[in-house]
Amino acid sequence: MKSTFRITGIFQLVMGTGMIGIWVGLFLSKQIPELQTDPFQICMHILAEIVTALLLLISGSFILLKKYRHPIFFNLSFGMLIYTLIASQGYYVQQSDWGPVALFMVLLAMTAGLLIVTRIKK
Repeated sequence: MKSTFRITGIFQLVMGTGMIGIWVGLFLSKQIPELQTDPFQICMHILAEIVTALLLLISGSFILLKKYRHPIFFNLSFGMLIYTLIASQGYYVQQSDWGPVALFMVLLAMTAGLLIVTRIKK
């Protein structure tokens, strides 16, 4: 297995696990005020992020198990991840919370870089 694919698979597993972990942690610690103020919008946002995370976990697992015959999970999960990394920044920009914005920008650059390198090497 090429090292680029292995790194990409690990990255997808870490991102997917992290996304689910963050939402579970926020929910258990009652740190999602939008559940009271805008429940429908935040529930749809969380659902979209959980679907993204699950697709990342599926794709990363397929890559590491050398079952990369169906790139649909790879393409779909990375596309959804890129979208969420862009869209989620707006919430933190509005609150002038620049730490998460910087983190999302770094993760976006890493995602785009892995996507490009992986697609070129395929």
